[in-house]
Amino acid sequence: MIKKLLDKLIGKATGKPASAGRKRLGKRVEVGPQVHGINPALVDERASNVVRTLKEAGYEAYIVGGAVRDLLLGLKPKDFDVATNATPEQVKGLFKRAFIIGRRFRIVHVVYGRGRDHEVIEVSTFRANVDNASAETVSGNERTAKGQLASMTHAVDASGRVLRDNVWGPQDEDAARRDFTVNAMYYDPETRIVVDYHQGIQDAQKKLLRMIGDAATRYREDPVRAIRAVRFGAKLAGLGFKLEPKTAKPLVEAKALLADIPQSRLFDEMIKLLQTGHALASVEQLRKLGLAKGIYPLLDIVVERADQPFVKAALQDTDRRVTEGKPVAPSFLLACVLWQDVLAGWNARLARREHPFPALQAAIDEVFDARVGDVSGRGKLGADMREIWMMQPRFEKRGGSSPFSLAEQPRFRAGFDFLRLRADVGETGEELADWWQQFSLASDGARESMVEELRAEQQRAKRQQPRVHRVSKGGAASAEPGASQVLTPAATESEEAMAAPAKKRRRRRRKPAGAAGEGAPSADPS
Repeated sequence: MIKKLLDKLIGKATGKPASAGRKRLGKRVEVGPQVHGINPALVDERASNVVRTLKEAGYEAYIVGGAVRDLLLGLKPKDFDVATNATPEQVKGLFKRAFIIGRRFRIVHVVYGRGRDHEVIEVSTFRANVDNASAETVSGNERTAKGQLASMTHAVDASGRVLRDNVWGPQDEDAARRDFTVNAMYYDPETRIVVDYHQGIQDAQKKLLRMIGDAATRYREDPVRAIRAVRFGAKLAGLGFKLEPKTAKPLVEAKALLADIPQSRLFDEMIKLLQTGHALASVEQLRKLGLAKGIYPLLDIVVERADQPFVKAALQDTDRRVTEGKPVAPSFLLACVLWQDVLAGWNARLARREHPFPALQAAIDEVFDARVGDVSGRGKLGADMREIWMMQPRFEKRGGSSPFSLAEQPRFRAGFDFLRLRADVGETGEELADWWQQFSLASDGARESMVEELRAEQQRAKRQQPRVHRVSKGGAASAEPGASQVLTPAATESEEAMAAPAKKRRRRRRKPAGAAGEGAPSADPS
């Protein structure tokens, strides 16, 4: 009787029927501020507001995941996530700008601000740590089994990969289904209590990245966890963190499971690897863990070319911008990575005497077909990459109105940054990049003066350039042996005039004196 009553009370508190034999997963430990030492000033006020709003509505709510880990390490998190026992529909009803997204995991994005200053707080509902053996099984994947998956809350494919995971549960189960111990802690910004079920605080102190549960099984449930292991390993390597051997060992075997992951999801994971401020460290981790090839074709190219001066400079520049809090765009980095292919195709077409601009466009199309495919190459990302590449020959044209129109292009800054990187590695002249740097910052009047001054310099250089003439048949060379045979337009014009056959000069016959012609004035002075 008492046991039934307890079960009923537990069920009411968790929002789901309680099983008499429910296994507790991990031991709940509450750690106060005097022990964890989190600085409240590092907590984003908007994340605190989401937690406060949910708690005032009668729900549990905590800041969760990587944000708590970073706070424990004394770092200011870039993103804040919130976990709650409220369902996505209940969360959405509490905020003016909230959107339910996702199918595999249904979550809510609570949006603050607009434009570049906007921030998204991601809110997830506590999920049950249900046995995947009891999940519904589909024979296909997300695309081929979309109709079946529409009505399912928990489903896996034939390999055991989770396709739907929307079964709500208590907090301890939610903690157990997270990936790494240092990402499975919960922080209440109001009480300043950290809730820890899997010794995440101790692992953070030991600088250890450890998977919750059996690592091989967890990678099989969601192979993308292998990429996350690389990303977190790279991000935390600078702080001295290392992957636990049992967590690292199954990674190579898990790589084969990524073949069944949708290409769009792999593309997103690749961008996270390269644009979280640790791109070079991520490349190093991939090589170290035996994952340099086989995760995603574009990522394979990045790793392969990471030591090339131009690509390395682009990766370093991306890391620098993220560290400085500046925006980064995947289109710019991928344009740098694939520039080698575009340049090779362009030069091959120019050698066949194709017109420069159509040749460049054709080379770009070829690269998209061979390297990018249909995932993102045909959308905005592809359009931005194309524009960056098409700008490069236009930077060479600095006469007339060309510089003014180019500077007004929406993607001019990205195109110029690309040019600057090319100059930094010696692919193009520093003088050209310096000129455009000055031009981009100058006033309209100063820009006109720069263009006029450049035109005058070019004309002076043209006048000072020595003229060289071709040797006529049977004649002696006008230039000394070994002299350059470069012809300026002026030299060419002079040469053509000299080479033209002489015209016969028609002599005018003199008339005899006194015989004035018709219409001629009379010789008689009178």
